Amino acid sequence: MIVKPKVRGFVCITAHPEGCAAHVKEQVDFVKSQPKLQAGPKRSLIIGSSTGYGLSSRIVAALGCGADTLGIFFERPAANGRPASAGWYNSIAVTRLAQANGQYAGNINGDAFSAEIKAQAIALIKEKMGTVDEVIYSLASPRRTDPVSGEVYKSVLKPVGAPFTAITVDTDKHLVQDVSLEPATDEDILATQKVMGGEDWKLWIEALSDAGVLAHGCKTVAYSYIGPEVTWPIYKNGTIGLAKQHLDTTAIELDKFMKTIGGLAVVSVNKAVVTQASSAIPVVPLYLSALIKIMKRLGTNEGCIEQIQRLYADHLYSGKPLKVDEVGRVRVDDLELRPEVQAEINALWPKLSTETLRTLTNYDEYGLEFLKLFGFGLSEVDYDAETEIELELPV
Repeated sequence: MIVKPKVRGFVCITAHPEGCAAHVKEQVDFVKSQPKLQAGPKRSLIIGSSTGYGLSSRIVAALGCGADTLGIFFERPAANGRPASAGWYNSIAVTRLAQANGQYAGNINGDAFSAEIKAQAIALIKEKMGTVDEVIYSLASPRRTDPVSGEVYKSVLKPVGAPFTAITVDTDKHLVQDVSLEPATDEDILATQKVMGGEDWKLWIEALSDAGVLAHGCKTVAYSYIGPEVTWPIYKNGTIGLAKQHLDTTAIELDKFMKTIGGLAVVSVNKAVVTQASSAIPVVPLYLSALIKIMKRLGTNEGCIEQIQRLYADHLYSGKPLKVDEVGRVRVDDLELRPEVQAEINALWPKLSTETLRTLTNYDEYGLEFLKLFGFGLSEVDYDAETEIELELPV
């Protein structure tokens, strides 16, 4: 069928298989242009591997370090004439490239929060990899079913303590307007922590350890974000921020255990990038539109793949002692949070309106980067041609 983009709100409900493959190849080409990481992982488990930072982590591990990989994700295959999700096509593309390179690349499609998927992953690791020397935790989900109680928790994007009003951009109507959010309840805060905190990360490490599949020296990393002051009421100081504090606390606890096997556990704080997850957060698309313009002018702009390549090369596998902040986190958001960058953001913010949106920011570029997440806007793809949407995951 011929596949065109259909955008509703902060998601594109269609994805182009050849476009997703081209987008993956763009990232692979970047990684291959960098020096190979000789000290990188050899057997990597990526929990949340199909989009965003998780996908880039799999690409860097597999195609930059030559690692065998097992990817865990929850994506939709094609059905009833409807294309699969972008993450499905992304996973097929990276699997094919890794297998063509002679590496093992396994996939499990299911609920990573469940005990069943943990058991499946352990069985595959034992059969195909033996052990893993890297565990990346990069889940971005709006809900989680507790594997013990069966209770379903839904995360929320809310301020804590007081209502919050700020400007944002309606990406459907291309309007800059106010958004107001009521403060979270105690139930909201707990639910968001249950989904986005460190509880499931810890359960994964415990399950892998109990099964004897963590290699000596294994490193485990979870991803987080802090962001600039303009987003703090809804992010750093909001429900998500409190959940990320729980993630930080979990990292400290896990690191003590991982050190007993010669490894480490750490949170990596990454920069704001255009992803499916970030597009759902009020204020962030507008902030990103401004940030891209400023950082491109300075020559410091990075997407997911550049961030993860730098995380691996300069931090995790540099051969040097890990440099962390006062909370114990690795910071690869350093270029975004440079004082001169944030000073420009703060000066620009009061001037943003519907009329100035395209002149003061790179809003149109934000839109193009958003569509690329779903395989659209790649120059080498003929979007007027028929394409096969029913693709199976390689085995």
